[in-house]
Amino acid sequence: MVSTGTSGSTTVAASFQTLFMDTWKEQKGDPLPKRNYFPRIAPDGDEVVRAIGSSPEQPYSVIYVTLLSAINSAQSQVYLTNAYFVPDPQMLTALKDAVARGVDVRLLLPGKSDSALVTYASHSFYDELLSAGVKIYERQDALLHAKTAVIDGVWSTIGSTNLDWRSFVTNQEINAVVLSPGFGAQMLKMFNDDLQQSTLITLENWRRRSIVSRIKEFGSRLWARLL
Repeated sequence: MVSTGTSGSTTVAASFQTLFMDTWKEQKGDPLPKRNYFPRIAPDGDEVVRAIGSSPEQPYSVIYVTLLSAINSAQSQVYLTNAYFVPDPQMLTALKDAVARGVDVRLLLPGKSDSALVTYASHSFYDELLSAGVKIYERQDALLHAKTAVIDGVWSTIGSTNLDWRSFVTNQEINAVVLSPGFGAQMLKMFNDDLQQSTLITLENWRRRSIVSRIKEFGSRLWARLL
């Protein structure tokens, strides 16, 4: 699977089509019927949009490198929403370094999950992040499954990629990256709306959690690379 870049909401559809066709061939799918899969389409919209696909066959995850670069370049805001948050050392460092530069870093994570193991592994990083000044919110009223990011109100991404080892190393993933202040404003509004339904996790309260929870976090952390 490869990454392709283009502009406009219409022409990027062709990029997603290319990613699908390439993946279908790599996975040795049955021959597709002969059709015009790539009709001529005119650009529509003024956003810069890039379709990014990543697969285990690649030497590295393109969306991971792209997101890491965006975080490392952030000047004011890094707002991440993710269903499965089990970061690697580089991601942890990038988030903490952003705070040290004066960037407002906020994570919106699930208050409840369909995987207790992932939840406890995710919780094992909270103390380190909260101590560094990262703000963590947990969505309480729904099973959070979104995977989005908006950085400096201009750089945004929406897709299937979680912030965990499995997503970056093992899974087939696909994301759209959008460079647009207008789209970024919409993303910021949705993020802030979600925060209204979420609970801010403070370091003081977090350190009051039970010994049982701490033991489960430690055990789950050992499986982080497989989650």
